[in-house]
Amino acid sequence: MINVAILGYGTVGSGVFEVLNENKESISRRAGQELHVKYVLDLRDFPGQPVEKVLVHDYEQIVSDPEVDIVVEVMGGVEPAYTFVKKALLAGKNVCTSNKALVAKHGPELMEIAKEKNINFLFEASCGGGIPIIRALNGSLTADEVDEITGILNGTTNYMMYKMATEGSDFDVVLKEAQQKGYAEADPTADVEGYDACRKIAILSSLAYERYFDFEDIYTEGITKITPEDMEYAAKLGRTIKLLGTSRRLADGTCYAMVAPFMLGQNSPLYSVNDVFNAVFVHGNMLGDAMFYGSGAGKLPTASAVVGDIVDAAKHLHVNIVTNWNSTPAVLKPLDEVTGRFFVRIKKEAAEETKKEVMNMLKKTIRPEFLNRIDETIMFLPLTENEIRQIVLLQIKSVQKMLAENGVELEMTDAALNFLSQVGYDPEFGARPVKRAIQRYLLNDLSKKLLAQEVDRSKAIIVDAGGDGLVFRN
Repeated sequence: MINVAILGYGTVGSGVFEVLNENKESISRRAGQELHVKYVLDLRDFPGQPVEKVLVHDYEQIVSDPEVDIVVEVMGGVEPAYTFVKKALLAGKNVCTSNKALVAKHGPELMEIAKEKNINFLFEASCGGGIPIIRALNGSLTADEVDEITGILNGTTNYMMYKMATEGSDFDVVLKEAQQKGYAEADPTADVEGYDACRKIAILSSLAYERYFDFEDIYTEGITKITPEDMEYAAKLGRTIKLLGTSRRLADGTCYAMVAPFMLGQNSPLYSVNDVFNAVFVHGNMLGDAMFYGSGAGKLPTASAVVGDIVDAAKHLHVNIVTNWNSTPAVLKPLDEVTGRFFVRIKKEAAEETKKEVMNMLKKTIRPEFLNRIDETIMFLPLTENEIRQIVLLQIKSVQKMLAENGVELEMTDAALNFLSQVGYDPEFGARPVKRAIQRYLLNDLSKKLLAQEVDRSKAIIVDAGGDGLVFRN
C-alpha cells in the first residue's frame, strides 16, 4: 500500500480526494499498488464530511511520518507551499503539485533535490489543468526539436474574451459574470493581467527548450484594455481576440516569450477554442504541428491531472523520472528586436491627421517595389473613395512597369480605375487588399486573354470596365 498526504482541501484538493476515492480500484490497479489517503492538511474543520477522518492541522505530522510516500501540494501560492514541498523532498517523499507559481519560481531547485534523492517532483496540472501537455513534452515529443509553443493558457480570460466577442459585453460585465460562476477569483488580477498565463508559458518553455525561463523576464500584457469595439473590429475582419502565451526558439539559439492579446484568423487552430477551454499548440521539427485541447481548469479536470502524477510517482517511488529542464538561463531576445504584425485602431479625432500623413508617405516615400505592402499599412484607416483611387493608381503604375518590361503596353480607362477603386473600398475599414482586386480582375483575366490570343500583346492593350469586371481590347 502507498500512503498519500494531500496539502490543502480547497477546490483542487477536495477534487483529488474525491477522484482517489471514487476511482480507487482502477487507479490502484494502474499504479500497481493500493493508493491510500492517510492525511489531508487544512486549517479548517469539515465536520460530518468523509475527509474528517484523515484531517490534520499540523504539517509536521505528515513530513515526519515515514509511512507517507507521496505528498500532494494543492495549496497554491509560493509560501508556505515552497517550505512544505522542500521539506517533503528532503525527507525522501515524492511530491505532486498543481501550483504553477511554485513551479515557475522554484522548479529547478525542487527538481534538483528530487534528482539527488532519487524521487520525483511532478507538476502536470500546473499548466493546462486536465490537458496532459507536460507529460507530452517530457515524453512523447522528446524525439523532436520543439521551436514554438503557443497556447490559450487561462480559462478565465478565454471565457471573458468569448463573452465579449459573442455578446458585445463590456469587460467589467463579463468579469462580474465570471466571478459569479466561480471562474474568476474575488481578486482577478493574476488572470486578467496575464500573470497566470505568464507562469505557465515559462514552465512549458523551460521544458520544451531545456532552458530556464524566468517568468519575471517575460513581457506580459493582460486583457484589461480590450473593449467591445476591438472585438467588433476583429469580427468584421473574420478574426477573434485571444489572450495567448507564446514562445519561440530562433535559429541562432536565442528565444523570445510573451503574453498578450492576439488577433487570430480562422486558419489558426486556436481560433475555435472558446469558453473556459484551454489549448496548447506545439511545433516540432519532425512532428510539425500538434495541438492539445481540453478543460484547462476546474475541480475534477485539474484533480485528474494531479492523480495522473500520483500514479506516475507510485510507479517510480525510488526512481527519478528524467525531466527536460535544467537551470541554465534561457537567452531571451529583447522584444524590440522581434518582428510582428499589429492591429492599430485610431480614434476619430486623430484619423484625419493620420490619413494625411499616410497619404503623403504613399505619394513621396514608398518605392514601387514596396507598393504591395500598402494594404497592410492602411487597411484599417477609414479612407475616402478618392484616397483609395490614389492607391489604385500607384499600384497600377507598378503593374504597367512590370508588363512593359515583358513587352506588353497597358492603358487603363477612367472607368477601369473607378471599378478597381470600388472593389477595393469599404466605407468603414477603408482599403481592403487592393492588390487582390488587381490580381483577380486585371492580371488573372489579362493572362487568360493573352493565352487565348484574344488580344494582341504586340499592340497596346486597353482596359475598360464592363459588366461585373474588366474588358480588354487592342
